[in-house]
Amino acid sequence: MPAADLPVTLADVREAAARLAGFAHRTPVLTSRTLDERVGAEVFVKCENLQRIGAFKIRGAYNAIASLAPGELAKGVAAYSSGNHAQATALAARELGTSAVILMPEDAPRSKMEATAGYGAEIVTYDRYTQDRVALGQALADDRGLTLIPPYDHPHVIAGQGTAALELLEETGPLDALLVPVGGGGLIAGSAVAAKALHPDIRVIGVEPEGSDDTKRSLEAGARVTVPVPRTVADGQAVAVPGELTFTVNRRLVDAIALVGDEEILDAMRFAFERLKIVLEPSGATPLAALLSGRVEDLPPRVGVIASGGNIDTRRFTELMGG
Repeated sequence: MPAADLPVTLADVREAAARLAGFAHRTPVLTSRTLDERVGAEVFVKCENLQRIGAFKIRGAYNAIASLAPGELAKGVAAYSSGNHAQATALAARELGTSAVILMPEDAPRSKMEATAGYGAEIVTYDRYTQDRVALGQALADDRGLTLIPPYDHPHVIAGQGTAALELLEETGPLDALLVPVGGGGLIAGSAVAAKALHPDIRVIGVEPEGSDDTKRSLEAGARVTVPVPRTVADGQAVAVPGELTFTVNRRLVDAIALVGDEEILDAMRFAFERLKIVLEPSGATPLAALLSGRVEDLPPRVGVIASGGNIDTRRFTELMGG
């Protein structure tokens, strides 16, 4: 499929960047000699943990809600999320003058629930292991006359997420590879669209937890594969099947998927805290984990990493780091 036929293009990502200007942070890009020596490459870390709401998700949520017609905006929006998209939708809705109702799993991190409510959203809970959040979210939106803003499977969401890679490449210039965490696939889809359009030879590598390898399996099968609901420390990547739109993009543009174990993720969080002086949540640390654990084959000289989020409270962070 030619890139021009994909549901999101570089032009869409640039339009999203224009909408986000003055609202989203242009997050810093960190480098570390220690990291470079450890992995044998020059690494550039895009710190989306320092983004508004503590994660990249604000980019896609704001772009999607800001694109609504006035009548849709007046009625309000709905979303389903384990945490970061929930917070992003709640904040974007508040800033754009509308209301939000968010469907969240009962076992979502308490800090993410509290933050979502703090931005003014109404929260409805469900059991992620026995209930279908997509069906529940659509029913909730239909019942209340709201516009559903899904966490990844939406062209405006994908385009908004792609602005993270766009900013990174504008700052660093050409890179040989880009490592991106994969949950539903929105961040890597948008990032791949931007990266491949700007630098066609760049390798786009997704990173999934070992217990949540639905995208890897799907790319290998050439069709979307559903896995059992994952149980992983990286709760933001606990997705059972790739999105339909995101998979359309990713099967065309993503070059490889690397898998990392929970202990490797925790080691990467520790490295980020001690060496880079940043706090990452487990899902935000998976690309760094892939580098540090040698999970990326034939690592090229210049590598970009999107550290996608840092939403973790003190209790959970210290618990994961060993008390």
